[in-house]
Amino acid sequence: MSTRFFTLTRISLLSLLWAVLTSTALAQDGALINGQPWPDTNGRHINAHGGCILQHGDTYYWYGEQRPDRGFTMDGGITVYKSTDLRHWTDCGICLHTSSDEGSDIERGCIMERPKVLWNERTRRFVMLFHLELKGRGYEAARVAFAESESPTGPFRFVRSKRLHAQTWPFNMSDADILAAKQTNAAQWHEWWTPEWRKEVEKGMYLWRDMESGQMSRDMTVFTDTDGTAYHITSSQENLTLLISELSADYLDFTGKYIMLAPGGLNEAPCLFRHADDYWLICSGCTGWAPNEARMFKAKSIWGPWTQLPSPFQGTASGYRDMPADKTFGAQGTFVCQLEGRFVFMADVWNPRHLARSLHFWLPVHFDNEGTPFIPWADNWKQ
Repeated sequence: MSTRFFTLTRISLLSLLWAVLTSTALAQDGALINGQPWPDTNGRHINAHGGCILQHGDTYYWYGEQRPDRGFTMDGGITVYKSTDLRHWTDCGICLHTSSDEGSDIERGCIMERPKVLWNERTRRFVMLFHLELKGRGYEAARVAFAESESPTGPFRFVRSKRLHAQTWPFNMSDADILAAKQTNAAQWHEWWTPEWRKEVEKGMYLWRDMESGQMSRDMTVFTDTDGTAYHITSSQENLTLLISELSADYLDFTGKYIMLAPGGLNEAPCLFRHADDYWLICSGCTGWAPNEARMFKAKSIWGPWTQLPSPFQGTASGYRDMPADKTFGAQGTFVCQLEGRFVFMADVWNPRHLARSLHFWLPVHFDNEGTPFIPWADNWKQ
């Protein structure tokens, strides 16, 4: 057997296996089965990763990264699906396209991640925020981007991208804290992860380093509180620290009010929600595309103080690689939303060799007698 014939045969077999898995999931009346492909109404696996669900009227909209089967940069852009029953999803196409204009912030070949969409009642616009990396610069740019549309399915108009809070200190830092941060020097540290380096990070060393250019923004989410105020939560300072920032009234910029959360904690993939009088934040650690143990934080105010608690995940993902809770069942969170009266944790099971084929997990969030969230394994979000 020639090498070429063997390669083609292997590819054909893999494609056949994917088709069989997809049709198996489709046979389940369109419902998501965690650990299996989830086909849309055309029979294709839903290619909306790192995204969110937005309900508008009687319709749900699922936004996410339209990932290529190979590689990591974006040729298409951000995609949207719609559904009225949360089971059968119709592909509405790309709602924010990459640009063919050379030098554009969203030029084809850029990286667009973690898209989140908000409905702004004041402006009657849908506003999208996402993590943007400029073409050809890897993960160096670390920007947040804004886009808006009059329709939930787009097209969204790209507004701007930027770093965060240039020349602005977090309001939860005292004068003494600011003075300590100003005495750090990131350039002198050629060896990371030492106890001495970590202490400098906790003081705000990278906050100070980026004070003029603005703070980095990578993995991110958004949250709208009961009073309509919206917030941007992002992994910053080389993914070492989280920032929570208040958005302007039109959701297209920042007010300048923000805090640092867990400096030096190495958290990403934030998912923030509110249950009763408590704010909850679930994050992952930073291990690239590999799964790790989630972290959870609690606060009575979105401005803190925040207290770290153990991971909310429990048990083992039986039937799916037997992934344990301390690996978040092999997944990484992207959003917590309310669906049919319950909180649901949305996650991606990343497949870095074929990102378009990355699977989806939707897991119901339960609360114990003290109101603390816990998330056991379930075959689907209805359990």
